[in-house]
Amino acid sequence: MRIDQVLVAASPGDAITNFAQALRQALAPDVGSDIFARYYHADLAGDVQPLATYASRQHGGADDLLVFHVSIGEPEVADLVMARPERLVVIYHNISPSAPFRPFDAAFADLLDRGRAELLRLPGRATAAMAESHFNAAELAAVGFSQVGVVPLIVDLKELRHGPVDHAMAARLATQTDGPVILAVGQILPHKRIDFLIDAFHILSTYLVPEARLILVGPPRLPAYAAAVQTQIDELHLDRVWMTGSVPQSELSAFLGRADLLASASEHEGFCVPLLEAMSFDLPFQARRFGAIAETAGGAGLILDPDDGPAVMAEAWATMLGDQALRADLVARGRQRLADFDPAVTKQAWRRALLALL
Repeated sequence: MRIDQVLVAASPGDAITNFAQALRQALAPDVGSDIFARYYHADLAGDVQPLATYASRQHGGADDLLVFHVSIGEPEVADLVMARPERLVVIYHNISPSAPFRPFDAAFADLLDRGRAELLRLPGRATAAMAESHFNAAELAAVGFSQVGVVPLIVDLKELRHGPVDHAMAARLATQTDGPVILAVGQILPHKRIDFLIDAFHILSTYLVPEARLILVGPPRLPAYAAAVQTQIDELHLDRVWMTGSVPQSELSAFLGRADLLASASEHEGFCVPLLEAMSFDLPFQARRFGAIAETAGGAGLILDPDDGPAVMAEAWATMLGDQALRADLVARGRQRLADFDPAVTKQAWRRALLALL
């Protein structure tokens, strides 16, 4: 028997790809598990196989499981999943609302809408459905799935925290970034509200902490939105803002090690891995109460209300940078919360959940 996994897209450092790899590792002692994707980065060739390879596989049967990681629409993947003989397990990582994307990339927004439409086809086909947050599980229940299992995402931060650090980047950050550093980690996408972060930083650097810096680490997945953010930075003359683009893990470690706090303005998250990354570096973090963010934070971090504007965020940053007692409390709560995501525990939880379906 086999438990194979299908993704729409796979790329190095992507949270869903990392999870699929960790899930395969957890299952390896018991069953075979390959990962297939419609689109995948060249660096993953051999580790992730083309979707066409799975489509041509003949030996799949009713005793096997097909794990479908749902995060965006793709008709070729959805049609394959519906047609295969294996029993289907849906793992829902959430699909971002399309509205914030439409002004910048209508085709990408259409894929998000298509993903939600494709999701409606799956309840009658699926043997089981699972999610890494109760927020995601509620969305599955709302479209007709019953008895949705909730198991935290497998997030193994050992290599990020204790693995190789890019010493050249660490030296650059130590010598060329004076003042406190506010770090944001994640794809430069509209729902992440990078523009909101820029507005907050403009207030912070103008009125509260002029020596602060803002570093935005993440790939510019939508060029039009990234260009709009860069225009905003230029028009506000914010020469202490740095958009790095995509970075390898060794450089991310250097950025997390240098930062004074991690900030997020995201308005839609099904889990939010950067919060755990901050916790692993004893880095206080600020986020907003949207999606699964407060659920993932679990009492750690400073969580702002949805109606709080950029000025409130700027004031929160200033307080977090200057109040040492608050910083110590946030670090302590982060350590306590991070223990709930012990990868050894979450791997076994996912392993037991999937093997029970065989």
